Amino acid sequence: MNYDKRVLMIAAENDALRGAKVGGVADVLRDIPAALAGIGTSVDVIIPSYGFLARLPNIEICTEFNVFFGGANSRVQLLKVPSENSVSNYVLHHPAFAPQGEVVYCNDEHQPFATDATKFAFFCLAVAEALRLGAIARPDVIHCHDWHSAFLLILLRFAPEYKSFNEIRTVYTIHNLAMQGVRPFKNDPSSLEAWYPQLYYDGLQICDTHNPFCVNPMRAAIRLADRVHTVSPTYAEEILRPSNHPLGIYGGEGLEGDLQQRSDSGELIGIINGCEYPKGVRYAAPAKKKLVSVAQESLVQWASHSAVLASAHFVASKRLQQWAAKKTRGFNVTFVGRLTEQKAALLVTRLRSGKLALEEMLDALCDRGQFVMLGSGSSYLEEAMLKLSGSHENFIFLNGFSAELSLNIYRYGDLFLMPSSFEPCGISQMLAMRAGQPCLVNGVGGLRDTVDHQKTGFCFNGENAQSQAQAMLTEFRRILSMHEADPKSVKDIGAAAAEVRFDWQAVAERYVNELYRI
Repeated sequence: MNYDKRVLMIAAENDALRGAKVGGVADVLRDIPAALAGIGTSVDVIIPSYGFLARLPNIEICTEFNVFFGGANSRVQLLKVPSENSVSNYVLHHPAFAPQGEVVYCNDEHQPFATDATKFAFFCLAVAEALRLGAIARPDVIHCHDWHSAFLLILLRFAPEYKSFNEIRTVYTIHNLAMQGVRPFKNDPSSLEAWYPQLYYDGLQICDTHNPFCVNPMRAAIRLADRVHTVSPTYAEEILRPSNHPLGIYGGEGLEGDLQQRSDSGELIGIINGCEYPKGVRYAAPAKKKLVSVAQESLVQWASHSAVLASAHFVASKRLQQWAAKKTRGFNVTFVGRLTEQKAALLVTRLRSGKLALEEMLDALCDRGQFVMLGSGSSYLEEAMLKLSGSHENFIFLNGFSAELSLNIYRYGDLFLMPSSFEPCGISQMLAMRAGQPCLVNGVGGLRDTVDHQKTGFCFNGENAQSQAQAMLTEFRRILSMHEADPKSVKDIGAAAAEVRFDWQAVAERYVNELYRI
């Protein structure tokens, strides 16, 4: 297959650039452009500099141009980063792209999205100007990722100076529907009319469904793009239903009506993401001694960032010493991920017994094995994990992140736990499967699409959070019994998982056929 067109991708993250990764969207922006380039496509990727990306080695200044944003002219630089392949990686540089230090995302406790929305609204206008001025080659397809890039679609639709780009095909990918970037239309420094004072827009098309006085960039992009894309087929179905967070149901997050319209017209497409499979790489499990050593070194690195030793690091060090002293391998359960409501709420769901689901699982595991968790996130979830690690010798809570440590955990474990309440696609389960570790997952979104129950892993299901947590415990106990009765049966499922391929080349061909071609 050959697709000799030009695609421009706009996003907040890109793991092809060192330091520009926070979540899974960065992996996609690293891998899918290369896969598209492999079938003859010219791909340009552009993100903000956040200050630090402008200092990458051998970066090239392409041009400078004025952007009229927020009622004033600003001078923006377009920079090009050297690439190992034919993909062109660009960053736009201006001090306003690092408003709270050199970080990708800012956290406004009292005004959600205020700082980030202003930053990305400026970024999107700069992209539009770069296109208008010819600083970026005119694409055949403009592909926006998540709400951070959605302001570009608003500008292309409503700003007359960009009317000549209206015939360009537009695609919008939803990576996380829960984050929508909602801000007021006016009467606020971080509002649509403050950013773009000369823009005449149709508020009915781009307003928030809950607050008609606010712009919802996520909704705007869903309504304005030629194609809307989710990163798994099942997630594309799930977001057509209403959400009910108290019951643990995550659906359209208020946008199910708009999504249903796009689905009915055949313009909502679910395509599962791919995964990297480097040639010649072996995924043999490391010795326990090696894993413990890497974990201890990670603890030292994390602890060195604070004058006071965190309790979690102290307890983890003690648990690692106890684990290292055990002579039998046992059954090793693992978890690698962010400690957020999405990823870990089921673990702290209280069951009929009165205990937390994870507590029941640790009790079931008892001295037959070890549970190793690597992650950080909300203080509530971190405190819950710390408390459980203090009361259960078989639970090691490593409160941080290390790429080397995560790879060793993927390779070492016997069962990878991924109990996400919702999962647009998921990458951790693919990495565990790649290493031959079977996964126990909630049967939602991309987890359902990637894990084949009792063939390449294990799934549990439930109508709400309570029933899902109970089902997770039941399935976990069944797997423990299965392992005790016939350890090879679980290993065989892991071996089958290692044979599965989520190929980026195949994904790229589906992008072309289902998203890009008219």
